[in-house]
Amino acid sequence: MSDLLPPTPGQTVGPFFGYALPYAHGNEVVEAGTAGAVRLQGTVRDGAGTPVPDALVEIWHADPAGNVVGRSGSLLRDGTFTGWGRAETDREGGFWFRTLTPGPTAPGRAAFFHVTLFARGLQDRLFTRAYVPAEDGAGQAALAADPLLASLDAQRRATLVTVREPDGALRFDIRMQGEGETVFLTYDDGPDAGRDGVGA
Repeated sequence: MSDLLPPTPGQTVGPFFGYALPYAHGNEVVEAGTAGAVRLQGTVRDGAGTPVPDALVEIWHADPAGNVVGRSGSLLRDGTFTGWGRAETDREGGFWFRTLTPGPTAPGRAAFFHVTLFARGLQDRLFTRAYVPAEDGAGQAALAADPLLASLDAQRRATLVTVREPDGALRFDIRMQGEGETVFLTYDDGPDAGRDGVGA
């Protein structure tokens, strides 16, 4: 019977997510005043460089000790650190999170935020990484040894590394297409499923 039915037409992921996915304090992964809290902020832009005012950005990351948290409670925002947050962009395409700086999950590895982007016109969400900038010799060595970063030329690599701003915040701008396009990752269902690959 299923062979006789036509497939359902594809749908874009937005802007309908704006009605159901955002929730109060979704971008506040930790409470104000939390020791070691950092602001991760940026702007989402389309291929023409125009800010995208109705995108949704998610992050997920390890805690400062490099432990990946495996507990529920992200939607409760009750002080439990889960490393996960969700933020809408504003009219200027800006987003921000208050969270903790992730640590490397193993010695010698580079620390990063997993980032997911939802936006109108996309057939599926986009995946990328926001690496913590190198601020000492060990950090520089970890970034240099990272397999994903090492596979990219310097210009493309720069789209994945956050920038420390004068006030201590981390800036991570996302360019969906065009010049300076952020490197996006693909995941497949093959024998290497779960391994990051570079995709457009």
